[in-house]
Amino acid sequence: MNKPLVSVLMTVYNREKYIAEAIESVLASTYHNFELILVDDGSKDKSVKIAKTFEKLDNRIKVFVNEKNLGDYPNRNHAASLAKGKYLKYVDADDLIYPHGLEQLVYYMEQFPNSSYGLCSIKQDKNKIYPYQLSPKLAYEKHYFQVPIFERAPLSAIINRDAFLSVGGFSGKQHLGDYELWHILSKKGTVVLMPPGIVWHREHDDQQMNDNRTDPYVPFKYLLNSLEHLNAKDCPLENAEKKEAILLINKKINRSILSAAKHHSIKKSIQMFKAKNNSI
Repeated sequence: MNKPLVSVLMTVYNREKYIAEAIESVLASTYHNFELILVDDGSKDKSVKIAKTFEKLDNRIKVFVNEKNLGDYPNRNHAASLAKGKYLKYVDADDLIYPHGLEQLVYYMEQFPNSSYGLCSIKQDKNKIYPYQLSPKLAYEKHYFQVPIFERAPLSAIINRDAFLSVGGFSGKQHLGDYELWHILSKKGTVVLMPPGIVWHREHDDQQMNDNRTDPYVPFKYLLNSLEHLNAKDCPLENAEKKEAILLINKKINRSILSAAKHHSIKKSIQMFKAKNNSI
């Protein structure tokens, strides 16, 4: 069998309700040169049984079961370590990719073969048609002054495996590992922006992302992480741009602290205030 160009990575934890539909969405792809790697992180339900049923039917599918629970981002890194393809494409076990999705992603990336990664699920650009490539400086300018492109989940990305491995993959920071990774990759290489309509993200009550809606400290961590990258020596922005971006982020931080006091609790607001001071 030829080496696959794309490694579709599906990390799994208690997703028996959705995993069959997720796998079927990958297998329905109009693009065929892929492998599908599923890595179960200690599910207590029938997720592994369902996955292995598909493994018997298609030799592009490989199912792995971790000996112990690794957690979200460490398991994503583990899945990537098993990949053989040039590109990594995460499709979580509760999400879907459209039949044309892989074909489009590969087509766009191959137009810019030296890019580190690509992002889709971005609203239409009024001035330029997708796809197009952004240098480190332009990517940071796009995110901080135009459209927050780094606020995309792994589902909305395709990553050059060599670029991913060169930065050590996801750091493992809870909630914001992908947001952080896009910052890191965009310091060292280029990103390709792609049109929407390639993947479908499912929303349900068992998702970690629900923390964004219930705990104001979770989205607050994204702001603190932004400051970390803006203040870094390898930030690609010019000094004047860095100062402007930092000012904008600090305004959002202050508003978030006040909002937490008003809509959540004084205790949560104090927690956020202390975190802000510790990040300075």
